[in-house]
Formats: sequence, C-alpha cells, structure tokens
Amino acid sequence: MATDGWRVDCWFDPSCPLTWLTARWLLRLAERELITVDWQLMSLSVLNEDRDDDPEGDPEGYLWVPVRICAAVLDGHGPAALLRFYRALWEREPGTENDWLNDFTEALGTAGLPADLVRAGESDAFDAAIRASHARGVALVGPGLGTPVVRVHNGSGVDRAFFGPVITAEVGDDDALRLWRAVTELAAVAPFTELKTPGLA
Repeated sequence: MATDGWRVDCWFDPSCPLTWLTARWLLRLAERELITVDWQLMSLSVLNEDRDDDPEGDPEGYLWVPVRICAAVLDGHGPAALLRFYRALWEREPGTENDWLNDFTEALGTAGLPADLVRAGESDAFDAAIRASHARGVALVGPGLGTPVVRVHNGSGVDRAFFGPVITAEVGDDDALRLWRAVTELAAVAPFTELKTPGLA
C-alpha cells in the first residue's frame, strides 16, 4: 500500500507512445510504494471517431487492435495481466528504441498470456466495454482531450483528474518525484484548471 495513501486511476490507450512515458513515470512511483495505480482503458479511435480530420492518421482503424486485445486480457485475466501485457507491448532491451509497439503475439507470450488472445484485435466483442471505460475517463476531464487521463486521490479529500501529465522523455527518480509533488500540489488547489506549454515542436 502506498505510504501516503495516494491512489491513481490511469486511463490509457496502449498505442500512444507519450502515454507510455506517463505510465513509466507512474510505474516508477508505484515501484517505490509512493502510489498505487489502477490501469483502465481508453481509445484514441473512440476519441476521434466523430472528427472530420484524422489526427492519428489511422484511416484503416488499426488503433482498435491493441486496445481490443487489452480489453480481452482484462476481461479474461484481470488487471495484473493487463499491466503485464501493456509493459510487454513497450518494454525492450536497454539501448533499443521503442517508439512503437512490440509484436502483439510476442507481447502476450512475454506477459504469460495465451497467444490466441491476439484474435480479439480483429473482433468488436469488447468494443462496448472499451467505450464504457473510455466514457468514464473522459467524463472526469471533459471532451476533446486525449490520453492519458490521470485521476489522483487520497484519504484526505483530494480527488482530481487531469489530461496528462504529458511528458516527452522518461524521467529519472528525482524528476519523477518532483513531477508527482507538483501534480498533487496542483490537485489540492480547487480552483486550478489548466497549465500548458507550447509542447512538442
């Protein structure tokens, strides 16, 4: 259990590389027992389906595949297996680039899961569950934002959700803790709404 009582709910689309960096930040904090994390699914495909443009450049709907497999893993094997699979989708040997997902079947094997779960990527069987989870996350921050949605809450009455934080590189222990302190300080200020930088060039 986290020593200071902080819990985090993180809604993520498994295909987003920036979201993976946020997840790595949360995992670093969880490994130090500073927080506990509940991993939940959202979908860029759902987020963008009513837009006239296609910000993800995915006209074939490929981004449905990894989130559907994740939903099948969660449904059949539980949240711990979901996290194992998510990590296996992104984690690689030190020194190798990981700007896109690992092979789905190999990731299932790494996570100790049945290879036939890969077939869920081509099925709509879990789409209703994905949409429901997505809606729960989006309801906390409002429409038009993206992945991840991070909710921080503790036993002292602080309970806030944010889009992000969006980070562009993995952070070390000191910066991870500094960022966590900043997020929780902002979460405790009830009127606080938004803080942005120009972002990626």
